[in-house]
Amino acid sequence: MTQQVPSTEPELAGVRNFRDVGGLPTVDGRRVRHGVLYRSGHLAHATEEDAAFLASLGLHTVFDFRNAADQKLEGPDVELPGVRNVNLPLSDPADGAEFWKMVRDGDLDQLRAILSDGKGAARMIASYRTMVKQRTAEHSRVLHALADDSVPALMHCAAGKDRAGVSIAVTLLALGVEREAIVADYLESNAKHRRYKVRRSGSADTAYTPEVMELLDPLFDARAEYLEAAFTSIEETWGDVETYLAQGLGLAPETRERLRERLLD
Repeated sequence: MTQQVPSTEPELAGVRNFRDVGGLPTVDGRRVRHGVLYRSGHLAHATEEDAAFLASLGLHTVFDFRNAADQKLEGPDVELPGVRNVNLPLSDPADGAEFWKMVRDGDLDQLRAILSDGKGAARMIASYRTMVKQRTAEHSRVLHALADDSVPALMHCAAGKDRAGVSIAVTLLALGVEREAIVADYLESNAKHRRYKVRRSGSADTAYTPEVMELLDPLFDARAEYLEAAFTSIEETWGDVETYLAQGLGLAPETRERLRERLLD
């Protein structure tokens, strides 16, 4: 069983799911360096104290994988002095807009229609497969930026679970991190203090009933089967991880070595 270094980061008041990815082991005996790669949910609601902590990390780049619809809903990231902000949407602004409106505002019958009988989990699996197969240009850009000059870096989306989760996983694959450790880090998003806060219209008596929450769980859970679907898509499309990195993402051996030197102990 892979042992992870316990996290010592503070629990931020307005930023969910923040953590340092440092400490994860590679297959060749190295570890991801602490203080060079972070992940979180969006920074739009960061308090002054949160922003001061984030500013203290010496970040070079914040990668924001949210789309325009997300940013309209939550707001822009807090400004951090001297930090480059790169918005790199990993989903189309129109993709799923009506679906997510239904999640926020739909009644029980509507939620049953779109989420029951495994439909919620199936939607998540499909989205992870799509992110790997159709977002190669974006993932390539992130890895090349990290290899060139963009560390320390923070990657985030809305909840810090799906789009950031896949992007962190791709980065860790390029570093040669053990697959088991990648999945274990991804599943850390299930911790109660890390989970995205579900917001629904209506009163608590009707908006957050046990059945409603059970229907919504697949959307807000981090499930190993989701990330495994992304890995399976890599293997089905490119044959193996090495070919995916080289041909799918255009990662030359010397670029990958620079990436490893920047991010590994």
